[in-house]
Amino acid sequence: MILGSTGERVHLDEREYVELIQAARLEVASDQAFIVGAGQQSTIGTVNEITRAAEGGADAVLVITPNFYRTAITQETLIKHYSEIADASPVPVILYSMPVLTGIKIETATIARLSDHQNIIGVKDSSADVEGFRQTVELCPEEFAVMTGNGTIFLDALRAGATGAILAVGCAVPEVCVEIIRAFTNGDEERAQLLQSKLTPLATAVTTKYGIGGLKAALDMGGYVGGSVRAPLQSPTEGAKLEIEQLLEEVKSVSDRNAVYQ
Repeated sequence: MILGSTGERVHLDEREYVELIQAARLEVASDQAFIVGAGQQSTIGTVNEITRAAEGGADAVLVITPNFYRTAITQETLIKHYSEIADASPVPVILYSMPVLTGIKIETATIARLSDHQNIIGVKDSSADVEGFRQTVELCPEEFAVMTGNGTIFLDALRAGATGAILAVGCAVPEVCVEIIRAFTNGDEERAQLLQSKLTPLATAVTTKYGIGGLKAALDMGGYVGGSVRAPLQSPTEGAKLEIEQLLEEVKSVSDRNAVYQ
């Protein structure tokens, strides 16, 4: 997954958008799904962006809700918007509900209606509404991917029937997120809960508390390359970095990268 909210898509021009997709495509194995973030304020603008993403090698697109004319974005508007996008898109579409950033939530009933479209294959729900998530799972077809985008409720989402997750915190500690899925799938609730209890504070720190700058700092600390953010976003203070580093160490101290579940 590239160029979601954490990927600072809104800070990139069109040339950078295409170049990043092309560069990432070269690094992603052909047997893995390569998902690209998209979503402009207009329907036609979104379709054009998806076309560029597909030409760059995207296998599917994660399409965030329009939000600038917020009062005009009703649930019926979203149904029409996403239906027209899916009709025109050359690749499968995944709905993206991120109300904490956009102020727009794709409601459960709306997701259920859109799940009937052949070219809409799933949803990333980044809200903390676990009961709404459970209802979405119940109302949508079994083959429709209902994924969480919120690391603080990751295990709760799995309990509610999540297909999987696309998590910002997963960039910094992918092995921990995978271990939670494996522990849960194999009925090791105690292990899954322990890992989640350590993941939650880190997920909060690198999203709502310190934002994208906090996540990029965690990536640097974890041996990846986080890099800098673009203004007006700011990198975390030294005190914040120390807090993130401690939380990262606590998560990794309980993780077993070599854990094997039969």
